[in-house]
Amino acid sequence: MTSRVASLALLAALPAALSAHAQDPQSMLASIDAKAKTYTDVAMQIWSFAEVGYQETKSSALLQQQLRGAGFGVTAGVAEIPTAFVATWGSGTPVIGIVGEFDALPGLSQAATPQRKALVENAAGHGCGHHLFGTASAAAAIAVKDWLAASRRGGTIKFFGTPAEEGGAGKVYMLRAGLFDDVDVVVGWHAGDRNAVNAQSSLANVTAKVRFRGQSAHASSAPHRGRSALDGVEAMNTMVNLMREHVPQETRIHYVITNGGQAPNVVPDFSEVYYYARHNDMRVLDGIWERITNAARGAALGTDTKMEMDLTGAVWNVLPNPYLVSVMNTHLEAVGGFEYTPAERDFAETLRKTLDGPLPPVESSNQVMTPQSGIGSASTDMGDVSWRVPTVQMSAATWVPGTPAHSWQAVAAGGMSIGAKGMIVAAKTMALTTIDLLTNPAHIERARRDFDTARGPGFKYTTRLATRQPALDYRKNP
Repeated sequence: MTSRVASLALLAALPAALSAHAQDPQSMLASIDAKAKTYTDVAMQIWSFAEVGYQETKSSALLQQQLRGAGFGVTAGVAEIPTAFVATWGSGTPVIGIVGEFDALPGLSQAATPQRKALVENAAGHGCGHHLFGTASAAAAIAVKDWLAASRRGGTIKFFGTPAEEGGAGKVYMLRAGLFDDVDVVVGWHAGDRNAVNAQSSLANVTAKVRFRGQSAHASSAPHRGRSALDGVEAMNTMVNLMREHVPQETRIHYVITNGGQAPNVVPDFSEVYYYARHNDMRVLDGIWERITNAARGAALGTDTKMEMDLTGAVWNVLPNPYLVSVMNTHLEAVGGFEYTPAERDFAETLRKTLDGPLPPVESSNQVMTPQSGIGSASTDMGDVSWRVPTVQMSAATWVPGTPAHSWQAVAAGGMSIGAKGMIVAAKTMALTTIDLLTNPAHIERARRDFDTARGPGFKYTTRLATRQPALDYRKNP
């Protein structure tokens, strides 16, 4: 871990860590600080919008407005997705992409308080911090653009506004549309409870809504005339649950029944179950998913119902790039973390009483953790990007230390100053990393060599979503 004092020393020496041709980045960092209130206001507006995947109309428009106002050319509605966009500034090579997300999660509405208090019952909330994610990434892109303009350097910066990361695989469709084809390196980040560059892989994930259709009838007077769609769902679930004993132990399978019928005395003629399956290698997960599909087919056959599977997402596990991790880590250590004010500390200590298990110290928001390799438990469509383009990501302490993602506690901290401070750490680190990549071609060459080696000879990226239209209504219940 790096102390704040050491971080300041690194920051003072930062020009030497950049290309010999780079201008002093201090003014660029100062520009982010000068606009911190503006960026905080943007993030908190998106936090209040709390729009779920592919429905992020206001959130996407607000980020586009910020980038257009900074001089970027914006192309909206790309990849057949109304809320997806690409903002571009500059010309020539290298081309560095910065990714931003902005979708919320269903059912996590929460006020910015350390006690559970929904703003709107059963409404969405930013439990994964994507309001901060999109805003910090836009701030970094704008800062890099301003730096490039002032230093009169060549190179292109592209901001990718990527919707529906939470189960909708928005980036996969953007990859499929060729939007990343000319990008040399992708830089990103994620909200979290610590400051660290991500050296981990993740879990590949396939998601689908499986719908069964049967024949309704009076459940008491004419049950023989009915064919229960709910029986189809339950039969599928039973077979998949039996299958758990016979899959690799790293596998994760989860589901919810999103429609089980309307009344007990009516045989349901429609029922739906929503499935996720994960493994740390997409090539293994492909085989597991085929077995889940066969369970659905068998359930329909056994219950005399009809089955249709709506594939809503399929994302690869992340391919880490250790060299890029080292580059970004240098800049994160230079930026460092941040200290809590007394009010923020009171907020954090109150909120931590609602968390279980041993917790890291509150002071860890002011520390930079050593990058840890291994395999994380989450899934993200950044995985697909990382198999197509050398990619590096980090996390910043936007949540109270010990807070899990997808929790009301994450929504609460993300809606106040703790989240905003972590967002600025991420924006500065991404901006410094991007400038380093733009001014030092050797970084990109080394990252590409490592990328090609990690993928192996003859690698060909494929996706189950190759011919599928974006599932724009996947967050809407039938």
